[in-house]
Amino acid sequence: MSSREDMLGVIRRNQPAPRPLPDVPLFDADLPPALERFRESVARMGGKIAELPRGADLDAFVRERFPDARVVCSATPEVTGTRDLDAVHAPAELQDVDVGVVRARFGVAETGSVFLSEDELGVNAIGYLVQHFVVLLDPDTILPNLHHAYEQPGFRDARYAVLMTGPSATADIEGILIHGAQGVRSLTVVLTPNGGL
Repeated sequence: MSSREDMLGVIRRNQPAPRPLPDVPLFDADLPPALERFRESVARMGGKIAELPRGADLDAFVRERFPDARVVCSATPEVTGTRDLDAVHAPAELQDVDVGVVRARFGVAETGSVFLSEDELGVNAIGYLVQHFVVLLDPDTILPNLHHAYEQPGFRDARYAVLMTGPSATADIEGILIHGAQGVRSLTVVLTPNGGL
């Protein structure tokens, strides 16, 4: 028997008996309505909320919000982009995109975050290299807090996942806040039902 096997044997023989993990509560008693709290949290983190009017064209709605955008890249079939995301071979090819559009799997009211994985993003860099990021979100998928969010299968199934909260921001020692310093300059969450896509 090697010294390694001898040492592991001693550890196994002296290991305490396993104990069940404690139940962690969801901390969701007496919370305000999820949509109301989500709106407040997004605004607090520097993001914007937009609601698609009933019967409005989503493509036109996005273009009206960003009339100067020349390059629009969409990771969802709900919005037509001017650059095909499937044709992107390297993340750096997204460096000149004015507007990126994705659909989030769910939102988190507590933090104003949206859940995005490689499935929603297509190319992960779209969430960081574009100037303006538009996230489509079904209001029925907004969860009350992070405890509920971490129970979602997306965290176990995805190789890459992020809870994105607001646009990029940094502040200097005097408290001057600058958006877009290391990433997107603006984040707009468009509340619109998924529509079965």
